[in-house]
Amino acid sequence: MPAQVSATWGWFRWRSLWCGEIHTLDGAFDGNECTKASAQSCGECIQPFCEWSRCDEIKALESKGCSKVENPRGNITIDENKPVTNRKKDGSEKLKPDQITQIQPQKLTLKLRAGEQQKFSLRFKRAEDYPIDMYYLMDLSYSMKDDLENVKNLGTDLMHEMQTITSDFRIGFGSFVEKTVMPYISTTPAKLLNPCTSDQNCTSPFSYKNVLSLTEDGKRFNTLVSQQQISGNLDSPEGGFDAIMQVAVCGEQIGWRNVTRLLVFSTDAGFHFAGDGKLGGIVLPNDGKCHLTNNMYTMSHYYDYPSIAHLVQKLSDNNIQTIFAVTEEFQPVYKELKNLIPKSAVGTLSANSSNVIKLIIDAYNSLSSEVILENSKLPEGVSISYVSHCKNGVSETGDNGRKCSNISIGDEVLFDVAITAKGCPSPGKSETIKIKPLGFNEEVVVVLNFICECECHKSGIPNSPDCHFGNGTLECGACRCNEGRIGRVCECSKDDVRTEDLDANCRMDNGTDICSNNGDCVCGTCECKKRDNPEERYEGKYCECDNFNCDRSNNKLCGGHGRCVCRKCVCDANYTGSACDCPLDKQPCMASNGQECNGRGQCECGVCKCTDTKFQGPTCEICPTCPGVCAEHKNCVQCLAFKSGELKDVCESTCKNFKPILVKKKEDLPQPNSQPFLTHCKERDANDCWFFFTYTRKCFHIHVLCLTSIPECPAGPDIIPIVAGLVAGIVLIGLALLLIWKLLMIIHDRREFAKFEKEKMNAKWDTGENPIYKSAVTTVVNPKYEGK
Repeated sequence: MPAQVSATWGWFRWRSLWCGEIHTLDGAFDGNECTKASAQSCGECIQPFCEWSRCDEIKALESKGCSKVENPRGNITIDENKPVTNRKKDGSEKLKPDQITQIQPQKLTLKLRAGEQQKFSLRFKRAEDYPIDMYYLMDLSYSMKDDLENVKNLGTDLMHEMQTITSDFRIGFGSFVEKTVMPYISTTPAKLLNPCTSDQNCTSPFSYKNVLSLTEDGKRFNTLVSQQQISGNLDSPEGGFDAIMQVAVCGEQIGWRNVTRLLVFSTDAGFHFAGDGKLGGIVLPNDGKCHLTNNMYTMSHYYDYPSIAHLVQKLSDNNIQTIFAVTEEFQPVYKELKNLIPKSAVGTLSANSSNVIKLIIDAYNSLSSEVILENSKLPEGVSISYVSHCKNGVSETGDNGRKCSNISIGDEVLFDVAITAKGCPSPGKSETIKIKPLGFNEEVVVVLNFICECECHKSGIPNSPDCHFGNGTLECGACRCNEGRIGRVCECSKDDVRTEDLDANCRMDNGTDICSNNGDCVCGTCECKKRDNPEERYEGKYCECDNFNCDRSNNKLCGGHGRCVCRKCVCDANYTGSACDCPLDKQPCMASNGQECNGRGQCECGVCKCTDTKFQGPTCEICPTCPGVCAEHKNCVQCLAFKSGELKDVCESTCKNFKPILVKKKEDLPQPNSQPFLTHCKERDANDCWFFFTYTRKCFHIHVLCLTSIPECPAGPDIIPIVAGLVAGIVLIGLALLLIWKLLMIIHDRREFAKFEKEKMNAKWDTGENPIYKSAVTTVVNPKYEGK
């Protein structure tokens, strides 16, 4: 114990070297990020952006009278800041590509402290008359035969068109077909010489060929392209990805300069990608290196096709913008590919490539009008964010903060860049990241230096007597213990004291758990662990208490109505219960009639507990199965007031819960709304007569007022008019039915007669004589008759 007392005094003594107050230990349970970090040195303290004197927030330190506080701050130094280039295309000054500046500044050095954000601005301006290198990569499979004819004059025509954009333009040409193995091509000797039909003269198949490196001579382009011949292959997809990879990585053979680089990929088919090489027995992944010998790709049979991600990386590393000139049929495929390749465009190629120049010009204008910033891989724990300030005052954040669109030549845009470090990833070392606009050769170099130690670290006192007789270095007011020593002031030796002896002081009630499994035993004293949430903490000699493991209600600690003290809720006034979820206030139980739970229950924890299970609701006001108070009490009222009804023989024993008050006039009954919870009832007795009463329930007592005058009985019906009306109705209905029947018969007869007359008129009688017919009349001529 004496050793512990001495050690505690030493803590106070050397702490007081920096702070004027001796109660600096009080901050051990402060609920902020700084005290939570349990920093053992100034370097550890400043990582979560706190200040060192005792590790705490600067306001807290100032309030405790600390006069000297270590609070190092980061800064930004601009090392290279050439202004963006302003020149005109028709100007007399001719600049080399490396003399043109489009982004400013070019190099910065940042001093980063953990949690402290450093901001700087980048200015980008599209330079007029910026040089362009364009490489035309063409599919020379047999289906592109007519396209080749139109490309033969592309060099001079494109040179002429590009003069309106830049005076420094170079063009190159390459072609591709397919890997030279089965099943992509036929490997029979005859087909290797001429893969086309016998009547067609085609060149031998090949994977990729660099026909013409980048040149300013458009006529030479036309000449060499005119000498090219179509080839052929067996399957529909082509080996274009092999060709794109070689064009991207073979910068010396292609002749790329550090200017705008355009790759025009022209085809009328799909593409093979990584994994397809297995069909030909090729399993080695593409290595992404240049393999051109005499301008021919010689390793197509050895390496698989590159993957899309691999192509994206190489195109981005080499600042190449891709234009896919493809036919209408394959537009959907290449538009999906465009979404995966930044700074790329897709144009619709006509069936014979007659529109290729317009396609290239439109695609270039689209690509060059958009600026997208990208950065190299960030060191661990370092984050970066962008805010763009584009034309017309438009500002964007997040992913859109990296880009600006619709930028014309001469337009200037601004990007705000913020870099933050979460810790000290590289103590004593510098890290470098690069920020560049996609498709441009220029970049911004950002050197990161991290603040990992305080200035007072340099003036540490080795073997300081304040560190328990020289067992550590007094550094920034704290002891950094020598090897083999532990403790706040290095008061314990790992060799002299057994761990078991120290741990015994950290076990509560001779248990097995050290510091209740919520802390570490340091020199026989529990140092409780810190929680990620600074408001949560372990406490107690053995770290057996905490302020976050109490009962919860409505997902709130102690129901939001109390404090958690050593895993038990201490409730606020008017609340009780293990989770402080039981209010003592009965106001929520009061019904609209002013009664507690409508007189049908008890108020417990601010909630009505209905004594009759058929009632429910917040104040026991709902009874879904009840017939209604009028029907429920009808029989009792009838027997008590009128000595009649179903219960007249058992009235005294059945209807004990209330006694009605009799009134003589209807006006003596309480009027509606004159009392809360008043019900007016009108019920019918066995003689079909109506009787009236009112019902009220107050504090478990039922009040019934009943009208004792003669019940209202309806008058009997007049039999004679009813019988006369009934007979008259039957007669009238019979006459109506006879009239309807007669009318229907007349209509039927007229229709039948009309039908007969029509058939009679349409009849055609046969006038021919019957050969066996003999008339019944015989005419005899008297020969003696002389006509007198």
